[in-house]
Amino acid sequence: MSSSSPTQPVSRRFRLSWTENVRFALVAMRAQKLRTFLTLLGVVAGVATVIMMVSFVVGFDRSITAAFSSFGTNLVQFQKWEPRFGDDDEMPEAERRRKNLEIDDARALKRLATLAAAVSPERYYFRPITVSSARKRANNPAAVGVTPDYLAANSSSIADGRFFTDADVRHASRLAVVAPDVVEALFPQQDPIGRTITVETWSFQVIGVLEKKGSFLGGSANNLILIPITTFDEQFPDIRNGQGDTLHIATVPRRTEDVEGLIEQGTAILRARRQLRPNQPNDFAVFTSVGQLKNFRQITGGIAAVMILIAAIALVVGGVGVMNIMLVNVTQRTREIGLRKALGGTRRDIAIQFLSEAITLTGIGGAIGIAIGLGVALLARVVFDFQAAAPLWSVLLGFGVSTTVGLVAGLWPALKAARQDPIEALRYE
Repeated sequence: MSSSSPTQPVSRRFRLSWTENVRFALVAMRAQKLRTFLTLLGVVAGVATVIMMVSFVVGFDRSITAAFSSFGTNLVQFQKWEPRFGDDDEMPEAERRRKNLEIDDARALKRLATLAAAVSPERYYFRPITVSSARKRANNPAAVGVTPDYLAANSSSIADGRFFTDADVRHASRLAVVAPDVVEALFPQQDPIGRTITVETWSFQVIGVLEKKGSFLGGSANNLILIPITTFDEQFPDIRNGQGDTLHIATVPRRTEDVEGLIEQGTAILRARRQLRPNQPNDFAVFTSVGQLKNFRQITGGIAAVMILIAAIALVVGGVGVMNIMLVNVTQRTREIGLRKALGGTRRDIAIQFLSEAITLTGIGGAIGIAIGLGVALLARVVFDFQAAAPLWSVLLGFGVSTTVGLVAGLWPALKAARQDPIEALRYE
């Protein structure tokens, strides 16, 4: 009993607290600045990549969600071509041979689709056109031929003036409803209602202005000129005859839960009108906002997976660097380890000391990586007006991953240090 009692206070005296271990770790880092910097690079790069990836994916997701919401989350659009983001040259031949959708198809949907709250046949002219008033010109707005159901089907509303009536469409009136960008270009300081604009060589009277909406992927709902679809067919007969973009039929359900039912109902009506047999595939496409949103999220998910892989590689490299520097530290501090053990330090004390140094090292690297990632996200918001955002969980994840790397990478060096024989360690030169 008497022989063991003197060692107990000595052991407690040389058992360092976590705070003291962290302080010793910082001293060691300052003493080896270059080696510390090179070791931290991998951890910093990995954590910064994680934060930037999450920020950009969240920002992109918010942007596309807002964009699709502005065009209507319940939109169900029937069209000739399958939705795609690649070159039209990649279109299969069978798709090229499809029959155009017609105005009569839209009328049939409006008459027979009981789940549809609105049915809007639309034609688009995306080629550059001249839209002017007096000596001012608009910035190549897209011309769209529409019916009175356009507003309800596209989640749009009128900011000033009025929209088209059935009589306007029947009489192919030369009336126009313009979007905010057109108003800003042609009538920056004037009320556009009642004024005359020229579309190519045709004159139109402005009767309404659309509410401002969002933009996405280079396209904008704020740079449009809407005219009755009958007037559109007279001015741009090549579109009606199937050249370029063809008729789109936009619909919305009466209730949100009726989206799938409307798709089935509309598909059945169009298949019957196009005389398709039960074993034949649809010769038209169905576009939905929800479906496209899922597609975009799959793309962002793939990008995120690749970036996570890159971040993981950087963290592995950083972890190897941390393990290497800690093994070197163990070798260089062998006599210190022997001295601590001779003064009562236990294996646990030695292991905790070296583990805390490794975790401190990677924790600082993680904090620097988080700062860099947040800085890049903030820069994207300020310079590019991109709504990048890093949620709190991503910051905690980045810091947690960095400290975990330190724990894993420092485990072997810590165990190696703890297993040192105190007598051999004291003799080490």
